[in-house]
Amino acid sequence: MNSPQDTAPSTSLWRDQRFVRFWAGQSVSQFGDRISELALPLIAVTALHASASQVAWLTALAWAPNLLAIVLGAWVDHRVHKRRLMILADLIRACVLLTLPAAYLSGTVTLLQLYAVALLTGAAAVLFNTAYPPFFAHLVPRSSYVDANSKLSASRSASYVVGPAVGGALVQVLTAPVAVIADALSFLASAALLGPIRVDEPATATGETAGPSLLRRAREGLIFVVSHPVLRASLGCATTLNFFTFVSSTGLTVLFADRVLGLSAGTIGLAFGIGSSGALAGAVIAPKISRRIGVGRSIAAGAVLFPAPIAIAATASGPTWARAGALGVAEFLAGIGVMLFDVNLNSLQASVIPDGMRSRVAGAYSTVNYGIRPIGAIVGGILATLIGLRPTLITVAVGGTLSLLWLLPSPIPRIRSLAPDDPLAADGGTETDSRPVPR
Repeated sequence: MNSPQDTAPSTSLWRDQRFVRFWAGQSVSQFGDRISELALPLIAVTALHASASQVAWLTALAWAPNLLAIVLGAWVDHRVHKRRLMILADLIRACVLLTLPAAYLSGTVTLLQLYAVALLTGAAAVLFNTAYPPFFAHLVPRSSYVDANSKLSASRSASYVVGPAVGGALVQVLTAPVAVIADALSFLASAALLGPIRVDEPATATGETAGPSLLRRAREGLIFVVSHPVLRASLGCATTLNFFTFVSSTGLTVLFADRVLGLSAGTIGLAFGIGSSGALAGAVIAPKISRRIGVGRSIAAGAVLFPAPIAIAATASGPTWARAGALGVAEFLAGIGVMLFDVNLNSLQASVIPDGMRSRVAGAYSTVNYGIRPIGAIVGGILATLIGLRPTLITVAVGGTLSLLWLLPSPIPRIRSLAPDDPLAADGGTETDSRPVPR
């Protein structure tokens, strides 16, 4: 059965004050994140004189909690008030981040504290991200999922365009540890904006304390993913994309641009800025493209357009302007591709996952999808050493494009829209019947 939220007529989300508050909170938080992403490594390097391996551990600890997301998602699914958990996650991140400027100003900041901050903020992010799907599904009508995800993704992309420059200026004026205060304040703003939002959050089927054990619920979430034709195919595709694109992680691409293409730091930064503008454009046009060619075909197009342009940069040659242009074009097209993929896939997943499974599925996804990222980065370093940077990037373009093979035999390419009254739409269904209706 469809809830009233599912069948509500599609209106402009800008007129929905609840969504506008949520969007504003997420936008502020995203811009704050760009500051911490710059400031935390700078604290390690400048204030604590950390080595390259110590900085790498900082990144690894920030991602490590995702490996337990499948268990945390099972726990979150058994809680009734997902919004409260999201607010709690924001408050935890704000408080943890505020310990850094306090310790720095008192002269007691240590690398161990920095590691703890990375680990705890990463864990709080997993808590927020596993509580997010059921909250989102009841905040936004299903017919507006693509539009809502487009707006949220556009804010995130805009933060990557503007955020690093703002973060750099704050770090330069205030020092890195003090600049972290801005990110902490962004989480407090997010929590304050989330607070008044009310959504109908269905009670769990068995209550908060009864029912299957935590591990059993986690296993049920993973089984649901691998047995569902849409979720299984999308997880395989997304994990393949994540593996290959992390083989050519930002660090490896920068190394290639510097040593092989011979580009200056300013030119490389400009190319990545162009890539961020491509992601912003992709987030904005994703709803229009999905209406024109269908949600499923948009996902398939994004799965190819995201990794394939890497080959443009990998084969670049000629004068400096041509090499720089090739890198900029590759980043721009990849930015459009990743947004076509993310906006439509996130919307499709929200429409096919039943309420009682949303956080468990999000946890299983994070464990597999994000867990593959560090493996891809390690493989990238090995490949670059063995076969060179240019062949490694070509391998990424080819391997990433092959992620499309997960989608072709699935129902995904045949799904046109998510509107519940559309005969070609994905049907959210119920706990036992949640498969989309293909064309």
